[in-house]
Amino acid sequence: MHHTLSVLVENKPGVLMRVASLFARRGFNIDSLAVGITEDPTLSRMTIVVSAEDTPLEQVTKQLHKLINVLKIQDLDPKEMIDRELVLFKVNAPPERRHEIIEIANVFRAKIVDVGKQSLTIEATGTSEKLLAMEDLLRTYGIKELARTGKIALARGSKDA
Repeated sequence: MHHTLSVLVENKPGVLMRVASLFARRGFNIDSLAVGITEDPTLSRMTIVVSAEDTPLEQVTKQLHKLINVLKIQDLDPKEMIDRELVLFKVNAPPERRHEIIEIANVFRAKIVDVGKQSLTIEATGTSEKLLAMEDLLRTYGIKELARTGKIALARGSKDA
């Protein structure tokens, strides 16, 4: 079962290493990890996606709470969260086929961010499912390179809820 953890931490050196190594020591593979500064520059939010059963993950979250720089941990419910990823695709695009690739980008509300002699670079954001569907369509043209961020997520509703 996939769990998406939102971990609020102090924005200090070494915090990412301590959190990631806690998962590694317990034998968990992190599927996705994204970290960034929040609305408060002294805090960072880590979004960690991990495959785990509920009981062992509960033990890890209890140990995370013990880390001095960890302030808050949420195991986000998939029905009660908003999540997004970013992907850059560099696709083979000879001039006679570019219009087809541009049309695919438009359907997925993606942006063309670079045009080369034989390639297009496309930026897309969305859910994992949306980005996988787009990737499947672009594979027929030949993907030269692909770079993908980790998942970022927030709980739905107001900050007070």
